[in-house]
Amino acid sequence: MQGLPRVYPTLSSPTRTGSASRFQRPVSRPRLHIVPPELRISDGPAAGVLRVARSRGPLSRDVAAKATGLSIATVNRQVSALLDLGLLRERGDLTPSGAIGRPRVPFEVNHEPYLTVGIHIGAVVTSIIASDLRGKVLGAVEVPTPQGASADALAGIARSARAFASRWHRRRPLWAGVALGGRVDPQTGVVDHPRLGWKSAQVGAIIATGLGLPVSVAAHVEAMAASELLLSPDSEDGVAQGETGLYFYARETAGIAITIDGRVHTPSSGPGSIAHLPTGSSAQCSCGSRGCLEATISDRAVISAALDAGILPASNQRPTMSALYKAASSGSVPAHALLVVRAQVLGKTVAMLRDLFNPDRVILGGQAFTEYPAGIPHVAEAFAQASSLERRDIRISGFGNRVQEYASTVVSLSTIYSDPVGAMRRTSI
Repeated sequence: MQGLPRVYPTLSSPTRTGSASRFQRPVSRPRLHIVPPELRISDGPAAGVLRVARSRGPLSRDVAAKATGLSIATVNRQVSALLDLGLLRERGDLTPSGAIGRPRVPFEVNHEPYLTVGIHIGAVVTSIIASDLRGKVLGAVEVPTPQGASADALAGIARSARAFASRWHRRRPLWAGVALGGRVDPQTGVVDHPRLGWKSAQVGAIIATGLGLPVSVAAHVEAMAASELLLSPDSEDGVAQGETGLYFYARETAGIAITIDGRVHTPSSGPGSIAHLPTGSSAQCSCGSRGCLEATISDRAVISAALDAGILPASNQRPTMSALYKAASSGSVPAHALLVVRAQVLGKTVAMLRDLFNPDRVILGGQAFTEYPAGIPHVAEAFAQASSLERRDIRISGFGNRVQEYASTVVSLSTIYSDPVGAMRRTSI
């Protein structure tokens, strides 16, 4: 992932001593806590108060009441409960001059004592992210996704995450969230990931054991859609009742997620697939057909096309998409033309899906959209030509090339923001 420091921490446990971190020694827990993520905007009163504190804090109780639609009495009760749990803190230094009583004291998310751990497992690279309770990324690191048996690979990822999180020795880790491709059972944290060769991989159990934390596991495109609902600045405006959304992701894989009334739709049998939608291209797919979407627009497919056309030089080390983007940005007409073809295929595919579902808004995410701005006009033109419906709200994700970071971050935070009281009880077990 571009934009992250390429630090490769050791896969052994940290050796710091003293009172640094709960990660320094094994944590005794009576049982594993694998908790399904809550990829939605919760309508619970505690959740509403915590959410408005994150987006607008520091703020007073009367402002919180207006923002949430709750009564002052209800807000007072929720603020008191969240203060007792340590999720909120008061800012007496910001109390208006002459104000009397605690209800006039502003409050905000108590973000400094805590962190959550996000893990995005990609086919090639795994990102590990430490975030505070506001969803602000404190730091991120990339490690090569270990190949081989899932148990060994996941144990290695857990050790890397444990070592990375131990750097914030003054913060207490509360939760871990894992986002990855394939078919995910959020109840058990078990994943089938054909690209990695994983079958019934015990993702939740192994990560929970390695970190000693409650863990939530989600399909990565659904998690990206949830980050738009819960962490995007645009989410402060709320979601209209009954509003629907389509999230379309493209990079190494392609996928979609549907949101309905502030909730990511999660099919019980796992997310569907758009990998084999026909595009009309001549690209050979692993399924035996030609022209499948993923075989046409994925990073590996585009790099292969660039090598075949001589746009990128062949070498012992396979070139990256960064090299192709750089060549196109530096004036290479063939490189630009190849990326334009990709943009056109994406635009047509988005149009087809948009016409099929007719959502109120469409969000496009992933480096296939965000890493080459010169391709966006071609996405828009192809979309306009292929769609038969009136244009509505269609935009590029504001998370840019950090969508993978925020996908795993929102999984690590979703239960806390859906049920703050219940989540904090789980972290104390």
